[in-house]
Amino acid sequence: MSYLENALKDGHAKFTGEGKQQKIMYLAVNHTERYADPEEQVRAEYWAELIYRYDYRPARIDVEVTVPRRTPADRADLVIYKDDERKEPYAVIECKKDGITDAEFSQAIEQACGNRASLGAAFAGIVAGSTRHFLDFTSAKSQERQKNIVADLPTRYGKPPEYRFYKGVKNRDLVAVPREELRAVIRKCHQTLWEGGKRSPITAFGEFSKIIFVKIRDEVDRKRVKGEPYAFQRKTSEAANDLAARIHQLYLAEQEREPGVFKNKIEVDDRVLAQVVEHLQSISFNRTDLDTKGVAFEEFMGGFFKGDFGQFFTPRELIAFCVQMLQPTVDDLIIDPACGSGGFLLHALDYARAEATRRYPNYETDPDQREAWKDYWHSFAKNNLFGLEINEEIARVAKMSMIIHDDGHTNIVDHDALDFLDALRKDKRELKPGAFDLVLTNPPFGAVIKETEKGSKYLDQFALRYAVANQTWKVSETFQVSGEVSKPKGRASVKTEILFLERVWHFLKPGTGRAAIVVPDGILTNSSLQGVRNWLMEHFQILAVVSLPQFAFAHYDAGVKASIIFLRRRAENETPRDDEAIFMAQAENIGYDATGRKTFVVEVESETEKKERVEIQRCDLFDYRVQFDWTTMNVKKPGWQERHREVIPNTGIVAQFHAFQKNPKPFFA
Repeated sequence: MSYLENALKDGHAKFTGEGKQQKIMYLAVNHTERYADPEEQVRAEYWAELIYRYDYRPARIDVEVTVPRRTPADRADLVIYKDDERKEPYAVIECKKDGITDAEFSQAIEQACGNRASLGAAFAGIVAGSTRHFLDFTSAKSQERQKNIVADLPTRYGKPPEYRFYKGVKNRDLVAVPREELRAVIRKCHQTLWEGGKRSPITAFGEFSKIIFVKIRDEVDRKRVKGEPYAFQRKTSEAANDLAARIHQLYLAEQEREPGVFKNKIEVDDRVLAQVVEHLQSISFNRTDLDTKGVAFEEFMGGFFKGDFGQFFTPRELIAFCVQMLQPTVDDLIIDPACGSGGFLLHALDYARAEATRRYPNYETDPDQREAWKDYWHSFAKNNLFGLEINEEIARVAKMSMIIHDDGHTNIVDHDALDFLDALRKDKRELKPGAFDLVLTNPPFGAVIKETEKGSKYLDQFALRYAVANQTWKVSETFQVSGEVSKPKGRASVKTEILFLERVWHFLKPGTGRAAIVVPDGILTNSSLQGVRNWLMEHFQILAVVSLPQFAFAHYDAGVKASIIFLRRRAENETPRDDEAIFMAQAENIGYDATGRKTFVVEVESETEKKERVEIQRCDLFDYRVQFDWTTMNVKKPGWQERHREVIPNTGIVAQFHAFQKNPKPFFA
């Protein structure tokens, strides 16, 4: 239960009305406010926290207190008093809605400090969701804002603690957070690092990745024993430059442990770094469940990667579809040679976790099952998932995503996947040809690799450099052109989507390796690319072709008509058969439209009023089962909040494909 829910249960407060007319009454001080106001929701929750966490009596916490010697309309949000008559102010708290800008937060600090000075209180505090800031004026001058920072408000008129968060200490440890709060924290951090346009969005996100890396590693530091403070937090009397120096030191220590994860130092000034720490310090990423973290980060990145960075992000429905079609196992080695933000790898991990949950259904309550459950998918995350990404900053985002999902980050390599295979192996020895069971990828469309820029040897790695209409050939193990057909003149430039087809072939195991590749329809239809299709059919068995609607990538500013092809690399000396069946489908409802609006057909499977709801959400690709919780806390209005989403196995086109594999007969759907 939240602090406010406890206060309601114990009779310290009560709700009246519903929806926008809902009000909260603070019974001890006989004061009523409109609860639909987001700032009121923050105040109500913190007011209750003052009672249950800080041990202040409800009768000594007043609401909307008129401030003398200031404008008549100026009121303090919360005032803690030393006496029951509420004549001796102790602390003044200003409450703001979660997600305000840094400038608004700074303004709130001045408002709280001004009200404190007028009321003669010892402490001033600002609360904006999980971001909090407290100042001690017992011996500081009224204009001081740095040397008098304290880690937290004192408990029941005591001494301010040196730190706010301690491992294993009741009411002082880090806590898991719901998705909405996590989303708000991520947005705040990004806004702080973006600094109103001083950095590009992708650079800001890269800095965020470094900082969150430190945060997560600090949470799981095995050297820290119960009762010791966490390092990733602002302590009492710590100036911004001192806090920043400590965070930089933590980051350097992690860099030494894993030099390949992040190569550059944290490049933000001390004030900004201190603000980001204050946004993040109360959250436990380790304790927050993977579904919450996954959905929050995926939704944030889905919006973040629109526009200039849309090519680095594939919609989750298409990724989940590819994974469901190929059904990876924890024994499979999987690679995405154009991994972008890591979506395909993360969904493969989610698939393994879902399988672990089916195998160990009591993992949440049975310690033995819990250990087996985590072992099942955790080693898979750490050892079996690989990604290549040419853009270093985007690769950093992918690494951060893997860290958030509990490891696998060390196998993300910022390198051109089309570079020489020997060069790739120097970066990561596991990146060898013929080693991978599955390739899941959405390679870049339309870019051109030119001989004048890369050199002839670079393009000569690829037989497809010599692709011309109506010609075919074989490729030796050294990837040189040979066979009965005379070597045609090599093209001076080749589109990346063509070269990626061959690079996928390089990585896959002969005979058994399978792939899901998003390709522009020109690969399948242009007459000038018949030679590419000839090569494709000679080197792969085409398992399925699923045509996507024109708008599939329009939401990310990429309007190219595309399809997903599913392939198996042929064994050495295997030749195509005339009777090889190919599954073909056209998906129209893929779960969203050109604007990104969801288009699932929704059926309510079960619902407990204002408690829990389960929906079946259908599209052509597959069905989702989505679980929701009813919430009235920390949202603008009461409603259903998504808790968990999973693909229902063997539904939609996925089910048709798997049935076709067992009995491949002609069909029309």
